[in-house]
Amino acid sequence: MERIDVRNQRYVAIIADIMHSRELEKRAEIQVKLQMTLDAINKRYAKDIASKFTITLGDEFQGVLQAGLPTMKIIETIQSEMSPIQFRFGIGVGRITTEINAEISLGADGPAYHLARDGINEVKNLESKKTEPKTNILIGIEEDPDTEKTLNTIFTLLWAVKSTWTERQHQIVALYQELQGTQREVADQLGIGQSSVQKSLSNAHFFTYRDTLAFLAGEINKTLEEGDD
Repeated sequence: MERIDVRNQRYVAIIADIMHSRELEKRAEIQVKLQMTLDAINKRYAKDIASKFTITLGDEFQGVLQAGLPTMKIIETIQSEMSPIQFRFGIGVGRITTEINAEISLGADGPAYHLARDGINEVKNLESKKTEPKTNILIGIEEDPDTEKTLNTIFTLLWAVKSTWTERQHQIVALYQELQGTQREVADQLGIGQSSVQKSLSNAHFFTYRDTLAFLAGEINKTLEEGDD
């Protein structure tokens, strides 16, 4: 069983769970699909993953990254592949003080995990507070509260944008990201005009959303690299 010597390196720990899971029908099928999605992510991002994404409870999973840039792409992929199922995510950037099992994300401990757990718990708390901003993602950064606050403010703004998307906009955005091609390719796949794709992306403020995701990934990566200096 491969284990990683953590030393003083910083990592990105991600903990997530399914929103309103007890209300969902066909939960067994959802868990199978989630496992398949995580298997694909573990394969695609193998060089960036320190501990593979693992389902730890029926409705919860976690994983550890040794690179910050893929963080948002992985989260977006999970949300897109599992749509319309919604998730909460807690992200923790910091040290892991125990050995890391590269194959199964279980048993490790340290600030990165604690911050990720705090994040997902706070997302749950915010759901019941009517006068607080809502989000499905929160980040904790070891010894960098200012950057943490900035990124969490951005996460709440992204949630405000995404929560207005229609089912059709979600479909078009997901396909556009998956194909990584042109609006014409999306239109051909869906059997609609290119102008309809362009209008949906524009009304969803997708390009602002996309560029903001890239900014977040860059900032997460920066905090990771600065912590390793």
